[in-house]
Amino acid sequence: MPSYRTAPLASCKVPPGIPFIVGNELAERFSYYGMRAILVVFMTRYLVDAAGNPAPMPDSEAKGYFHLFVSITYFTPFLGALLADGVLGKYRTIIALSLVYCLGHFALALDDTRTGLLLGQSLIALGAGGIKPCVSAHVGDQFGQSNRHLLSKVYSWFYLSISLGAFASMLLIPWLLERHGAATAFAVPGLLMLLATIVFWSGRHRFVHIPPAGMRFVREAASGEGLRCLAPLLGVFAFVTMFWALFDQTGSSWVLQSQHMDRLLFGYEILPSQIQAANPLLIVLLTPLFYRVLYPVLERLAPMTALNKIALGLMFTVLAFALAAWIQTRIDAGIKPGIAWQLLAYLLLTSAEVMVSITSLEFAYTQAPLSMKSFVMSLYLGAVALGNLFTALVNFWIEKSAPPWLAGAGYFWFFTGLMLVTALGFFAYSRNYRERSYLQAERPEH
Repeated sequence: MPSYRTAPLASCKVPPGIPFIVGNELAERFSYYGMRAILVVFMTRYLVDAAGNPAPMPDSEAKGYFHLFVSITYFTPFLGALLADGVLGKYRTIIALSLVYCLGHFALALDDTRTGLLLGQSLIALGAGGIKPCVSAHVGDQFGQSNRHLLSKVYSWFYLSISLGAFASMLLIPWLLERHGAATAFAVPGLLMLLATIVFWSGRHRFVHIPPAGMRFVREAASGEGLRCLAPLLGVFAFVTMFWALFDQTGSSWVLQSQHMDRLLFGYEILPSQIQAANPLLIVLLTPLFYRVLYPVLERLAPMTALNKIALGLMFTVLAFALAAWIQTRIDAGIKPGIAWQLLAYLLLTSAEVMVSITSLEFAYTQAPLSMKSFVMSLYLGAVALGNLFTALVNFWIEKSAPPWLAGAGYFWFFTGLMLVTALGFFAYSRNYRERSYLQAERPEH
């Protein structure tokens, strides 16, 4: 790539390619979360057979397939990372897999049978998962030592763009499904993914393009230094796995729970799928509050290191699911709780997301050796995959044998207990972790 810059400039400013990456992420996350927001409702209400007759899935089966899809989407980052770090480079990998991603959306829009669902989800899982570690690592590649102080701020912008895209899509796409059907509701995310690809391509001359490392990537991964970096990082990611097993249930068990709640809010009845929009809206509100107010206040009590933020976030996740379990206890007793209770649970869970997810993105990048940035990002995303795979297996187990203690509120208390054990275990593990940072070398600005 001789016409492209291959090293960050020695500059104290925000790198020039960042707006294109953030714009791409906003449109891409609109497409992904809009599609994902309606999956469970689509599978339980709109799915048809080959003859066009209604063929909806039972709730537990739909939850199982939802989390299986999310799990596969977060396993395919390994493929994207290998292509990016070893063969094609991040930019070309993102462009190629984005086109596959677009095809997946349009497959869902054109066929509302199980065949269309399988084809569309497979292509989206390959495209969305494959580009995910590359885009996150591509953000970090734009920075050197001179402007590394802006890295946390830009990762928070990056995460805010995710949230803005998700918020808009989680309000619009369920409404399109309800009013105009599945074809329109799945086609609009496809168009936004096409727009995301065009925005990213437009920034190609503004980006730093780190060349693929080829065999150097393999040698560094297998070296003593590489293994010393990866082993403790994998321990951190293993604990974060349980966070994602709970967090992504906002798209499954929390949606189904809301169907049995009083969803009137300020005189307007919210659709079950729309309630998920509370999460990205709260991200937009809470992220600056945490970085400008809460973290500086907490810094007076204890150092707000990445690991301490994650530990605190895991405890907030326990509180969020305990509240969801209490809500389900009320529903099981025949009471119809107001949706404000679930919104309070969203507030707790989103606070946990700010502390766990945003922090983990930056942490995974800075702790990764230079030739392994996308690969280490894929290992972090593997935690999301394993968490969702665990939740999928639990739901398939429920569908098959339905153990009584996992019915109703017992389901939520089960995950709350697992999260409490995880949070305590992570706190003990993180006390012995030694952080180190790896950033790209710079070249002079002029």
